[in-house]
Amino acid sequence: MNRTNNEMDMLHGPLAGKMVLFALPLAASSVLQQLFNAADLAVVGRFASAEAMAAVGSNSSVISLMVSLFVGMSVGANVVIANLLGSGRRDEVSDAVHTVIAVALIAGAGLLCLGVGLASPILTLMGAPENVMNLAKLYLRIYFLGMPAIMIYNYGSAILRSRGDSRRPFLALTLAGLLNVALNLLFVVVFHWHVVGVALATVLSNCLSAGLTLRFLVKSEGEFRLDLGRLRLRKKYLAGLLHIGLPAGLQGMVFSLSNVVIQTAVNSFGADCIAGMTAAQNFEFMSYCVVNAFSQTAVTFISQNYGAHDKARCRRVFSLAMLLGLGSDAVVLVLIYLTRGTLIRIFTTDPAVIAYSMIRFSIVVAPHILIGSYEIPGGALRGLNRSMVPALISVLGTCAFRLLYVFTFFPAHRSIETLLAVYPASWVLTGIAMNVAFRTVWKRSFPQ
Repeated sequence: MNRTNNEMDMLHGPLAGKMVLFALPLAASSVLQQLFNAADLAVVGRFASAEAMAAVGSNSSVISLMVSLFVGMSVGANVVIANLLGSGRRDEVSDAVHTVIAVALIAGAGLLCLGVGLASPILTLMGAPENVMNLAKLYLRIYFLGMPAIMIYNYGSAILRSRGDSRRPFLALTLAGLLNVALNLLFVVVFHWHVVGVALATVLSNCLSAGLTLRFLVKSEGEFRLDLGRLRLRKKYLAGLLHIGLPAGLQGMVFSLSNVVIQTAVNSFGADCIAGMTAAQNFEFMSYCVVNAFSQTAVTFISQNYGAHDKARCRRVFSLAMLLGLGSDAVVLVLIYLTRGTLIRIFTTDPAVIAYSMIRFSIVVAPHILIGSYEIPGGALRGLNRSMVPALISVLGTCAFRLLYVFTFFPAHRSIETLLAVYPASWVLTGIAMNVAFRTVWKRSFPQ
């Protein structure tokens, strides 16, 4: 890595070390982003009530549904700029950077309006328990005030990652995460603001990470330097961003829709179940962060090398991403599972909530490594400029299948164990299909 401009050479030299150096800060960044919500849960779970914890937890799938389209589109920003770098068209990077940040601002403003306006009807449709509803609406409305900041961070960090810089986005989230924990304790333990306090702490923390990311771009040199006066949508780069990012975003949105349906079913089991599922789910996200880091590494490294038409290097990137990603995730999952009893007590000491968490650990957390079988090949496909293929497979395998299961099999065999079994079943189905698709696309992208 050139330490003067924070850019990594992905086109030459050994790959494994560079991929690890790129993926580790990215994984840590994702973990920290997830810890925003985990800190909210831990503080309200220990210092407020199960209802407050359920109010925060019941919003996770709603938030994911509403932001996943635009966060998914940031993958397109990464691919577009990485391809420009790999093909030697550095003179076009500046216009692409300014288009990406303009999209982030528009997306953030739109989500702010949608989240504040639709909080009540969405939670009503999901069947949030009556004793949770008011707190959940309040949390959601405050949370969405920070949407412009969330979009700026995600799109800005995608720009930085396209050049191999995953270190500074990690630094921004580290500082924001520390602020989030400090404000959570201040607002909830000292001021007794409960749900309002954790929501406000998250908004302020997101503003810090966004502000730091903007500063990194404004202070950058050369084609990556951001000039706020030059922000505008340029059709050429917007089209490329949408071509790659829109299928990824729609995939995330439909995926989140299936999780909203599952969350609705979870809600029917009451506040203790909601709290228990939410607490355990935080550790699934830790596992996902590791796999997603190597998926995003595959996207970026393959994008640059595909732009340079280097078939052998693209293949090596994919093989290393699978090996490193699945191996790292296996270590994380073993550690989580062996310490699950201690870990869950960070969030709650309520025996009923803990019991529900243990059920999720056994059925969903333990086999969570299966997500790597489709996430990493899906990232590789996007690096090859094939974004619609992984989107369609994920929609059918993890979304359509889950919806069919919840509306047919689950009502006839109603239990929380039956409901949770849909996750590993969908991962196996999607993993098989994604790997077949990758091999097919690979042959077409690099014909003999």
